[in-house]
Amino acid sequence: MADIHFGTDGWRAIIGEDFTADNLVRVIDASARVFKEDAIAAGRATDGLGTIIVGHDCRQDAHAYAQLAAEVAATHGFTVKLTQDYCPTPTLCWSVAQDADAVGGIMLTSSHNPAEYLGVKLRMADGGAAGKEFTDRVEAAFSDKPTSARASYVEVDLMTPYLRTLKEAVDVEAIRSAGLRVVIDPLYGAGRIHLANLLREIGVEVCEINNACDPTFDGLHPEPIPPWVDRCLAKVPELGYDAGFINDGDADRIGAVDEHGNFVNPHRIITLLTSHLAEDKGLSGRVVSTITASAMLARQCKRLGLELTSTPVGFKWIYAEMEKGDVMLGGEESGGIGIPTHVMERDGLLMALLLCETMAQRGMSLGQLVDDMFDKVGKLEFERQGLAITDEQMANFRANIVPAYAPAEVCGKKVVDIDRRDGVKFYLEGDAWVMMRPSGTEPLVRIYAEAETVDEVHDLLDAAKAVILA
Repeated sequence: MADIHFGTDGWRAIIGEDFTADNLVRVIDASARVFKEDAIAAGRATDGLGTIIVGHDCRQDAHAYAQLAAEVAATHGFTVKLTQDYCPTPTLCWSVAQDADAVGGIMLTSSHNPAEYLGVKLRMADGGAAGKEFTDRVEAAFSDKPTSARASYVEVDLMTPYLRTLKEAVDVEAIRSAGLRVVIDPLYGAGRIHLANLLREIGVEVCEINNACDPTFDGLHPEPIPPWVDRCLAKVPELGYDAGFINDGDADRIGAVDEHGNFVNPHRIITLLTSHLAEDKGLSGRVVSTITASAMLARQCKRLGLELTSTPVGFKWIYAEMEKGDVMLGGEESGGIGIPTHVMERDGLLMALLLCETMAQRGMSLGQLVDDMFDKVGKLEFERQGLAITDEQMANFRANIVPAYAPAEVCGKKVVDIDRRDGVKFYLEGDAWVMMRPSGTEPLVRIYAEAETVDEVHDLLDAAKAVILA
């Protein structure tokens, strides 16, 4: 039996290696045990334990694995509802939150990981990610051998009510009147067909690429960052369209492309949507971002008089802030952005609709919106890289660099502050920064940097690598 652990957001493993039917049964059996403990503690036992909803993405045999998960969860006395077909993670989260009888959700996905991976995300009754305390209890409940018990479930349509809600969240008439033309790139993931058809329904001309039923993802990693977005970067200017939107494998993240074929990274999307929600839609509340967020977002919040709260990496930390209340928007640099009045989770489809709404209401292309934002908060460049290192180097990184490394300057820029909540981040003069942290989902160190020029960013990344590899 594999040694199974939950990372930043769930358990992920290679199909046929550690992700096997037996190991999935162990994970679902333990998860259902913990859901049951909490249901009983909440007094649900007298009226039935409640409902668990199960969803899955587009990976190899994902529906069959989801059926198995549903059968195992049902043995613990829950009513189990299984999606009829693949669905985005935000669909599962929204469905759980809207079902008064639901105690939680189980999503079979490996998010942005390569095609050979599959995994499990656990969601709480409000649709938010299970916290560490919950997943620690799940790990403690693992059985050495998979149970053979199975029970029945029902298949349900999760997509129709969810898509109806997305349409209700934006100004459809403004979008219809704008005559927008966009490219949609689901990267072969769970957003395929759904977002494109929804946009067509509200009057947007759509060209959808990378939308075949192909569990190999045609060799692409379903992550909405370069180089995996290159096809979309080329397609938008080729067609002369207004923008392009890219979702990850389970469609809870977003990346974008402007009319010139420039990548609009999540930093810029979050900063832009903060302005749209506050200035165009009249919303208020805190903005919550992970420690890897752009200084542009801090400048935007200061300009708009909004409080900005910073968290460690992982949307579960943003969810924890959403639980406290008074949050308008939460986002992370990897492209996960959520609005708690919709659901306490990320939603890449809703963010695409909101970007269309922003273009329509302001009468500007995506590139013009970004340029206008730069005029108001300044322009910064950003890049993230993954560095594979040896076990010995990782041990040194965790034991020495993260807790103790404290240079006075980096690349000639004075260090003005240090944050060690999640790896180590050095704030530098001029709003530049560089950060190093061990990945929660892959065996590598992630390095992040932001500065006024691309060359400065690359210098900061190289300096960080030199420290890690020394």
